[in-house]
Amino acid sequence: MGEPVHTGGCQCGAIRFRVEGALGDASVCHCRMCQKAFGAFYAPLVPVRGAKLTWTRGTPARFKSSNFVERGFCARCGTPLTYEAPDGVALAIGAFDQPETIAPVIQFGVEGKLPYADRIASLPNRHTFDDLEAAPFLDKIVSYQHPDHDTDEWPTQ
Repeated sequence: MGEPVHTGGCQCGAIRFRVEGALGDASVCHCRMCQKAFGAFYAPLVPVRGAKLTWTRGTPARFKSSNFVERGFCARCGTPLTYEAPDGVALAIGAFDQPETIAPVIQFGVEGKLPYADRIASLPNRHTFDDLEAAPFLDKIVSYQHPDHDTDEWPTQ
């Protein structure tokens, strides 16, 4: 059957990647550095240290967030892509074409967990088009986001 293959990339399509082989244990990190790097409550990451990572289009720009860690991102659209530490590279789960297949199994940096993070799942739920009266532009929105698959036809300028 062969090694598993995962693909993904940034929001604009300027950067694409391919991972051949098994992914490590996916996690979320609540530390303040990860919160700021992702602009979010936590960073969902999956290590790729036992697999082959290939950048198939473009390469990430990098920011050295500490004396040990660099973080890769798309310089064009800003999508967070990597966490690069002495023990290997982890990729942002949301950057994969099929993020639903990569479920976190552990949380790190819980000392930085925001006090309301555990309650988010209990908040009321609404679908995007449930609020057309308040945001009528939603039913006319055209996405410029790269599709969740590899294609040579997508413009990257």
